[in-house]
Amino acid sequence: VMTACGSAFYAAMVGRYWLEEVARLPVDIDVASEMRYRNPPLTPGSLGLLISQSGETADTLAALRALREKSVHILSVLNVEHSSMARESDVVLGTVAGPEISVASTKAFTAQLTVLACLAIATARSRGVLDPLKEEELVSALLDLPSRTAEIFKQGEAIRNMAKIVAEARDVLYLGRGSLFPIAMEGALKLKEISYIHAEAYAAGEM
Repeated sequence: VMTACGSAFYAAMVGRYWLEEVARLPVDIDVASEMRYRNPPLTPGSLGLLISQSGETADTLAALRALREKSVHILSVLNVEHSSMARESDVVLGTVAGPEISVASTKAFTAQLTVLACLAIATARSRGVLDPLKEEELVSALLDLPSRTAEIFKQGEAIRNMAKIVAEARDVLYLGRGSLFPIAMEGALKLKEISYIHAEAYAAGEM
């Protein structure tokens, strides 16, 4: 069971695709603020996978405690190692993203996705469902991530030109399919948070 709030929830949605596709592990997912009200039936031995940059997100911490009451193991993906969620988790996977200074979560989201990708690969290997050649391909792609990210900074002019177009928009619709649908949701959230331009995400297939 994966649960989180805001950008971390969108990271969880992507992580769900990866855990199911790569590790062949069924995953349920909930926004942390809603999870307690849905009261899903959980068996002892299930795993609660919670994601939070600060480790202090009130709704996610409350969801952690609700899962704990059901005798569920707790694994948290956190950036702050000495947080309330870290103390109350069985296992913590640190994102090691450094302090989040901007108002909108940026590097924390990318770091959460990277940790979830590593978790999906490791889980798949442990379950014996990942071909060694495919594992090597996935790990190589992760190791290549910093250089791919650096390429974006070479596109400053193209980004500035695009920004001029977006700045004049009243509404922006983000489209994505599969694991890119949550990325579209995160993009829409960022535009709303930073520019106050109305934006929403839509599953591309539903268009």
